[in-house]
Amino acid sequence: MKNIAVIAGGNSSEYGVSLQSGNNIYNEVDETRYNKYLVILKGRDWHVKIGDVTYPVDKNDFSFTKDGERIAFDFAYITIHGNPGENGLLQGYLDMMGVPYGGCNVLASALTFDKHTCNAYLKSYGVNVANSVMLKRGMAYDVNEIIEEVGLPCFVKPNAEGSSFGVSKVKEAGQLEKALREAFALCREVLIETFIDGKELTCGVVKAGELDFAMPIAEVIPKKEFFDFEAKYDPKMSDEIIPARISPELTHRIKTLSSMIYDILRCDGIIRVDYIVRDDEIFMLEVNTTPGMTSNSFVPKMVRAMGGTLRDVLTKIIEAKLSN
Repeated sequence: MKNIAVIAGGNSSEYGVSLQSGNNIYNEVDETRYNKYLVILKGRDWHVKIGDVTYPVDKNDFSFTKDGERIAFDFAYITIHGNPGENGLLQGYLDMMGVPYGGCNVLASALTFDKHTCNAYLKSYGVNVANSVMLKRGMAYDVNEIIEEVGLPCFVKPNAEGSSFGVSKVKEAGQLEKALREAFALCREVLIETFIDGKELTCGVVKAGELDFAMPIAEVIPKKEFFDFEAKYDPKMSDEIIPARISPELTHRIKTLSSMIYDILRCDGIIRVDYIVRDDEIFMLEVNTTPGMTSNSFVPKMVRAMGGTLRDVLTKIIEAKLSN
């Protein structure tokens, strides 16, 4: 049987969520088909966790030794949110090791992780995105000029973080400086975006081997000001309706757009695209190439809503990559 590594952890503020995603994916990998292992990364500490025992990973060939036997990995499923699993770094390492993986390649991962660059790229293809301004740490800026460009309210967010860490909704000019400080504490670059008042929707897409479909669209109703980290991972803090309460025509448009974005970015495996819809006008917010995979995350819920199982989807992704 092939040896499958489910890689979780990472070096970002999403470490804990990644472990939850990793454990859920690990449980869903079919143990009758594969030998599966949970690999946890944090900085230079890479280890395989089997029960309460850990085994160091040999980074020279992406293997580990247990009871004198060397076990090399044949495939990796990356569930690291943030650095280094969502920005292309880990994908580059696996490419160098010749290990196939389930998910986007270096280019697509790096491009989507940088929200400003991704938005500008997709905008050139006619995809609607919110107006934004990007600042770099240490750069001089004028609050009034920023507000003139994006308006109020606006969102301040780290340019390369995930799970809504460091995101603030700014309603008054006097709140902008504090919001920028909080975002800069997490990232060297900060994005300030126009607030769009509308319905929050998200759509998963999977393409691998025989799989090629957009998943049922989810409607997000945060019980807080906006869909922040707490609302994403605490089921009590938001209501999610799958499928979304939108017209068949709008459903078709969003699924078609999500599939188009997938192809433009040359994605692979499972992604999720977030939107705001205002008066039937669709604005793309963000592309998640390593979407949350906890039991409370959107993609597992979308798969269940369409009558499928995550186990079956994962098997098809793994088989498609191993057969290449």
